[in-house]
Amino acid sequence: MRDIARACDVSISTVSRALAGQKGVRDDIRQRIVEAAKMARYPMPTSFAGSRIAVFASPAAMTDYSRSQFTWHVLEGLKSAATAHDTEISLIPLSGGEDQYTALDEVLADKSVRGVLFLTVDDAQLLERVHASGKAAVLINSDDPSMRISSVSPCNRSAARLACDYLIGLGHRRIAFVMKPGRVTIQRRLEGWADALQEHGLDPLPGHVIKVEDWTPECAERAIGERLDRRELDATALLCAADSLALGALSALSSRNIACPQDISVLGIDDLPISDLLKPRLTTIHIPARQLGEAAVETLVELAMQGQRLVRRTELACRLIVRDSTTFVAERKSSAPRVRNAERRS
Repeated sequence: MRDIARACDVSISTVSRALAGQKGVRDDIRQRIVEAAKMARYPMPTSFAGSRIAVFASPAAMTDYSRSQFTWHVLEGLKSAATAHDTEISLIPLSGGEDQYTALDEVLADKSVRGVLFLTVDDAQLLERVHASGKAAVLINSDDPSMRISSVSPCNRSAARLACDYLIGLGHRRIAFVMKPGRVTIQRRLEGWADALQEHGLDPLPGHVIKVEDWTPECAERAIGERLDRRELDATALLCAADSLALGALSALSSRNIACPQDISVLGIDDLPISDLLKPRLTTIHIPARQLGEAAVETLVELAMQGQRLVRRTELACRLIVRDSTTFVAERKSSAPRVRNAERRS
């Protein structure tokens, strides 16, 4: 505080009053003191209480929220952390159209909004606008390729590698990856799968990346079922980029009387509550979704109160949850799992 007072040519008591938000300090002097405090990286004692955080959620995030999946748990973490700071959260669903930029500009101009969070957003124009505004901002479940905006996300690449390493440890050598393409975060899960195969001297076989149209179990069941019917699924294990896809995989196997995990092991990523209720109970990678929301709010509060420091990309570690859908395997000589009965269950 003495250094800040000297830099601004004011008394230490004036610095104390200015940083505490007390009356009796001219606005121009207060601003000069705050800027000097930011430069000195002084822990700002001002309160975040009573302010507002705007959360922009992409259409994909809102669709996921309606299914009570990943987004729901992230928002629970956001609300918990915001409550601890006595701060209001305003959720703003993005439309994907031109009007979303107008909505962002209005929020950026609102002085009651101390910071902005983006949930599962990859739109470069949105990120450019918030960066240019100087408003504190943090990305959740995505990151800025240009590193202009800080972000908090699960370590997707290591999560998928952890899952694939575990399957290889069980003896699996033909591991297919089930995914919906499109987002960088999911591409990193694909890279983690490939990392594990390469580390163990295994090459992905043709057709071992199974792409689905959406994250619903129905889409996964259809894509995997078609491969099974054509006897084109030369795999002993399925690593699914989400638990919802793993649920579809289990349905495709069950309807064809293919036993899991005896014939094919299935492993998901997310650890949604339903994964512990399935039959068999789903082995999966736990994504700390709630903690993502909490960490994002804490990062945003720090940026808003102390000023923008070095932009950082924070990745939270994930962990393996072993249940019943995976097991040791002895490599089969046949190229595809055998359907035990021509008659399928309805």
